[in-house]
Amino acid sequence: MSMNDPIADMLTRVRNANSAGKETVSMPSSKKLVEIARIMDEEGYISGYEIEPSDPRDTLTITLKYGEKKARTIRGLKRISKPGLRIYAGKDELPRVLGGLGCAIISTSSGVMTDRDARAKGVGGEVIAYIW
Repeated sequence: MSMNDPIADMLTRVRNANSAGKETVSMPSSKKLVEIARIMDEEGYISGYEIEPSDPRDTLTITLKYGEKKARTIRGLKRISKPGLRIYAGKDELPRVLGGLGCAIISTSSGVMTDRDARAKGVGGEVIAYIW
């Protein structure tokens, strides 16, 4: 089965598993999905991730993170730039999610990074998603 938007599929799987209280969520892996998972891990929204080699395609498994009494760490996850409508932001127009409490994931010429890192490096790019 071919997939038009693997990033939206990943975010939907994480959102659904998070709201259902699951420990882990698995999906087909790609370089960009691994980079998004790396950012989510660095920002503290997930406990970790691992790539499991399998045939025909590797599997990305994300371990979700919860607080006390199953309180969700990820409150919201939103896809911004879609295949039908790409959203780009210059270095001066980079978005702030919830006034800096959330995180925007930006795909730049220097790789996939958060809005804070892109602002520090002085680069713009495609706004992939918001997470808070």
